[in-house]
Amino acid sequence: MRIPDVFVGGLGVFVPEVVSVREAVDKGWCSAEEAAVHGMSGAAVAGEVPAPEMALRAARAALEAAGGRAAEVGLLLYCDVWHQGPDGWLPQYFLQRHLVGGDALAVELHQGCNGVFSALELAGPYLGVAPAGRPDALVVAADNFGTPRFDRWRSAPTVFGDAASAMVLTRRPGIAQVLSVGSAAVPELEEGGRYGEPMFPPGATTGAPVDWIARDEAFGKVAETSSELRIAWIMVQKTMMQLIGRVVAEAGVRFEDLAYAALTNLAPDAIEHRWMEILRMPMSRSTWDFGRTIGHLGASDPLVSLHHLLETGKVGPGDHVLLGGIGSGVTISCAVVRILDRWG
Repeated sequence: MRIPDVFVGGLGVFVPEVVSVREAVDKGWCSAEEAAVHGMSGAAVAGEVPAPEMALRAARAALEAAGGRAAEVGLLLYCDVWHQGPDGWLPQYFLQRHLVGGDALAVELHQGCNGVFSALELAGPYLGVAPAGRPDALVVAADNFGTPRFDRWRSAPTVFGDAASAMVLTRRPGIAQVLSVGSAAVPELEEGGRYGEPMFPPGATTGAPVDWIARDEAFGKVAETSSELRIAWIMVQKTMMQLIGRVVAEAGVRFEDLAYAALTNLAPDAIEHRWMEILRMPMSRSTWDFGRTIGHLGASDPLVSLHHLLETGKVGPGDHVLLGGIGSGVTISCAVVRILDRWG
């Protein structure tokens, strides 16, 4: 959908120190063969810094970049993938307490790796009807995957890094303008995210380790013998092509107008075949070379990569950037932003 007059007032990120994949191999955390599959060179590792604390740091940086108007935030959307703190406790209220106060609506979006795009779709309409005293929205994403049930080096077909990102959305012109955003799903593949495991009791309550690789492999064997699932996987590519075409058209630009694509940090084959071939862009105009150094950051990938493009001067006023993500569901999301100002 096209989003009229929504601007990025400020961006903030918190990316902890990186541990190299070479060190992980040397220490036996993963094998050289496993590392070769995903092509990552490192992962940002937060240690014992809680995800909500990282979120607070990123949000403060975003608000400072936007002029420090925390009191004008009327909507706080907190996106996450992994566990945030004690059971029964909700992380958005930690940021509400320390940043925006009790008059804002604070909501957690447990939307997986595409959470930031869901937040954009929800924040746009809010900004159109926001009260005069609370005209802005704050979108935050944060995860620390370094917990006992999850092995960042071996639990998934990629390496997971820890990070937080934040974006202030406003009706006032800022560093960038959000032109359009959209999402689509192929729900026939929903079972792939949980295949072979019971929905109850949840694994988090039993201490069962997470093994997305085993789920993917088992579901893949079923898909080989199921015409319905084979068709569903073909639909993923078709749905992605249709979505990207629609969102780019709604932004009022053409594929050739896009300077960069900031995408989910996955294996290069997934990026090149699923995204860059559709966009008719070379891999050099994706953020893979940067993303592979820090790992897949849950919902933070697109915002951290956009921040990197701005901070390094790879994009500037007049450039268009496509943000894209694919996650559980199977869900595909993307957005187009126009850069209006130089970083800093």
